[in-house]
Amino acid sequence: MRSSVSSFASNESAAELRLAALRLTEEVDPASKARNTIALAATWQQGRLALDSQAMLQPSLPIPGRPEKPELISPKFVKQRSMHTEEGRAATIHALAHIEFNAINLALDAIWRFAGMPDDYYADWLKVAGEEALHFSLLSDHLQKLGWRYGDFPAHNSLWEMAEKTSEDVLARMALVPRTLEARGLDASPPMRAKLAQAGDHAAAAILDIILRDEIGHVAIGNRWYNMLCAQRDLDPVALYPQLAQQYKAPVLRGPFNLPARRDAGFSDAELHALSAGALAAADRDQ
Repeated sequence: MRSSVSSFASNESAAELRLAALRLTEEVDPASKARNTIALAATWQQGRLALDSQAMLQPSLPIPGRPEKPELISPKFVKQRSMHTEEGRAATIHALAHIEFNAINLALDAIWRFAGMPDDYYADWLKVAGEEALHFSLLSDHLQKLGWRYGDFPAHNSLWEMAEKTSEDVLARMALVPRTLEARGLDASPPMRAKLAQAGDHAAAAILDIILRDEIGHVAIGNRWYNMLCAQRDLDPVALYPQLAQQYKAPVLRGPFNLPARRDAGFSDAELHALSAGALAAADRDQ
């Protein structure tokens, strides 16, 4: 299997954070991507990476690097399987692992793609990347214990498609990836955890507890930088959001929403009110 990164750590003293993030985005092998992303975060914490915040970087390989499988298909063709069968539970764990694999790429992309941001921005997204890599590793290992591997089921590419749409504007990226698509995980995790526990897969339920805890922090980071960028550009974050959602054709969000988790992640009462009102309007249109 082709790999663009054998080990960024072989020359840690000369490594630059954003260039290393780009090389990891290009990495094809999922296990290597996850392992080296966790190592990159640790190396940054040890103070052994320079921050090339002003560098204008370009990929040398297609991004994101991904294996030949899973086959990527339209979300409408992804089959819903029963949690009451081993294959159904495996398909659910696989879908979660695919989300986390994409989330590694999204966090790395947020680091290398957008130059000129404050130092804390890059530190925040590296922390996210390392935690997403851990989530992927936990899910991938559990999937193997069930007798399957990442790549054994089809998956969709919606998360990365939104990353491509917002590749020219960090404000749009913050609005529509962490605060929209990834925030859906805050709503979906508790009922999915309950179903896995009810089916007897307590190990998977425990992994979802870790993911929900960390994802609240990840969405909070998206909120932090979205609000900072809005203030910098003298824009109203509540009024701007629906304009961006329409401009970039973001999915219409429908409830139920995990409002306590969203509050913990930094959504304001005004934003949560607008979210609920938008969901009610969408429900009325569907009838």
